[in-house]
Amino acid sequence: MSEQEFNSEAVFLIKLHIVLVTKNRQNLFRGDIKVKLRDIIRNICLDQKVEILEGNISSDHVHLLVSIVPKVNINKFILLLKGKTTYDLFSSFESLRQRYHNRHLWTKGCFCCSCGEVTEDILREYVESQAPSEPSPGQAPW
Repeated sequence: MSEQEFNSEAVFLIKLHIVLVTKNRQNLFRGDIKVKLRDIIRNICLDQKVEILEGNISSDHVHLLVSIVPKVNINKFILLLKGKTTYDLFSSFESLRQRYHNRHLWTKGCFCCSCGEVTEDILREYVESQAPSEPSPGQAPW
């Protein structure tokens, strides 16, 4: 089992698999653009206190396996990744600015799922084991 993180308020282990895809699956990420994209993503994750566990940049999409803290809003984090990478890549590469006049590098959607070493069955069993054997009078069971 991976090491859990903690702060003064919580103990947590939150891992996410995030996939970002280029608009129309354009094969853009090669050479200098790929290196710059990797550096931008690393900096964003460092600023947001998100740890990159694994990452892969293909020519038309990006896979990230990250560990986040509970106070990071996942939706805002993904929007930040898309927005900041687009802005920085367009600022650095004239060819991208000319190719994408409307400034949309990524598709509207993305793929994001949580992952971990505990199955739903194990969680259900744990929650059930924490309940008192008999509910108190007037207390409804879940």
